[in-house]
Amino acid sequence: FFNGHFPGQPVMPGVLQLEAMAQLAGTVVANTEGVPEGSVYFLGSADGVKWKKPVVPGDVLVMEVEITKFNKKFGIIKATGKGFTDGSLAVEVGEMTFALAKA
Repeated sequence: FFNGHFPGQPVMPGVLQLEAMAQLAGTVVANTEGVPEGSVYFLGSADGVKWKKPVVPGDVLVMEVEITKFNKKFGIIKATGKGFTDGSLAVEVGEMTFALAKA
């Protein structure tokens, strides 16, 4: 939450919600068998992103991601994700695409 985002009605910026979800997906892949330690992941795209309700100070954003495709040969990863506050959907990502740069 940042000063000025928005005055009198602070919210967690949507881009940070998306970044957090991308970081979670990277952590899941990093702990996948066969992925070289120290590999670097780059977020290439995010499609179908929908914000359902604002995330405000005091909320706990619980995220889940699912790796839907992992092409180890070409280093392409696809994932979906959702974020919840108080059990209600706050944000969803239809598809994130990542590129894996091997260590």
